[in-house]
Amino acid sequence: MSQASKIRVAVVFGGRSSEHAISCITAGAVMAAIDRDRYEVVPVGIARDGRWVLPPADLRLAVEDGVLPEVTGEGVPLALSFDSGASRLLALGGDGPAPVEVDVLLPLLHGPYGEDGTIQGLFELAGVRYVGAGVLASAVGMDKGFMKLVWEARGLPVGPYVLVGDREWRRERKRKIDEIKELGFPVFVKPARAGSSMGISRVTSEEHLEAAVEAAREHDPKVIVEAAVVGREIECGVLQGLDDAPPEVSLPAEVVIQGEHDFYDFETKYLDSATSMEIPPELPSGAVEEMKAIAVRAFETLDCEGLARVDFFYTADGRWLLNEINTMPGCTPSSAFPQMWAASGLDYPALVDRLIQTALSRPVGLR
Repeated sequence: MSQASKIRVAVVFGGRSSEHAISCITAGAVMAAIDRDRYEVVPVGIARDGRWVLPPADLRLAVEDGVLPEVTGEGVPLALSFDSGASRLLALGGDGPAPVEVDVLLPLLHGPYGEDGTIQGLFELAGVRYVGAGVLASAVGMDKGFMKLVWEARGLPVGPYVLVGDREWRRERKRKIDEIKELGFPVFVKPARAGSSMGISRVTSEEHLEAAVEAAREHDPKVIVEAAVVGREIECGVLQGLDDAPPEVSLPAEVVIQGEHDFYDFETKYLDSATSMEIPPELPSGAVEEMKAIAVRAFETLDCEGLARVDFFYTADGRWLLNEINTMPGCTPSSAFPQMWAASGLDYPALVDRLIQTALSRPVGLR
């Protein structure tokens, strides 16, 4: 296939959230796996301060010697063009703006300012096609509080939790602490709108509760506190169905934590060898089909598109509880999402191709 006839994919990574480095790692893995016979890749980095750039060719997008990758802002400045009907970026070089035509945007951004509907809104305004969920699904999927409220309203199973808003914490701290105590200890204290286990604490007594909430508030002024669930951590991948078919669900994976780690934190996910994935895990007959049905309902309830990873707890008495949904799951070499789909018969290049083709088939505008 000639260079001119290839589909041009702008891979967008980095961003302003605390998950900047994980986005870079995901982008490195995706760009290494993408089929260059079919696609021409245009890497687009977003620095922590929000600058868009065509990054240098030698930009490091992997963990090396424990050092996380970063978009520093070096490279050719970029802007997103708002020309109606044309998907293009503008390279802002010394000779004036130069258009960089693309067919589809692949935003591999995690956390606020990328996975939460903000950049999806920008793409909608510009009238460009992009991979993944739309504005509302991205926003609700990012906010663990609204996510659970919507699922509860549709009768989907979630565990007990307490939301702690910014003003509530500042003005009614004692009342919120009393609400949390009713959950019983231990509890998990989390930023409501962050991922990659950033800012999460396992709290076993009231003595450490305020400090844990403050640690979560460093990432997000809105906090969710969840009752600990005794059960196995199981997750699955969901893909939008082809040609208006129902969503497809991968084989599940079980997160197995080894060593001295209490839970699935940032280090065990990305910097440690303390976890492994069992794909598929051993589950009772019929349990996997029940999980898949709940995953589809969770995906469709939020009007998700493209892809998502749905995380569950499977309790000792055989109940499934939804933990959360991730509308742009990590696709690093150690991530569960590509591993689950590979085990289901869709290898990494085919998975990326599926995501791009799904995005290209969707119309722009309201849908």
